[in-house]
Amino acid sequence: MEITEIREHLDGLAGVREQRRDGRIGWYVDNLLVAREEDGESIVIRSDFDARERLVDTHPDTFSVTPPLEAHMKVLADLVRGDPDAIRAALTAAWELQRA
Repeated sequence: MEITEIREHLDGLAGVREQRRDGRIGWYVDNLLVAREEDGESIVIRSDFDARERLVDTHPDTFSVTPPLEAHMKVLADLVRGDPDAIRAALTAAWELQRA
């Protein structure tokens, strides 16, 4: 999955704005993080803790939680090896979480 596909998906969700912070692209709703580029192969997606555990359990090749993310409501998505449909669903869930 490419960043352009992430952008296209998030552009279709109401209120999402793309911003560049600290040299990385991020997508926000009312300045609340939905997702951000981590490196060329992964993005960080906002997720509540229960949903994050389900994502990692259901799609272990797509989602992971690195030590720096353990205390945060975020999950790492692998854009190279990951399931694009699962990533899109996680992005939509993050958008819904931030709009609540």
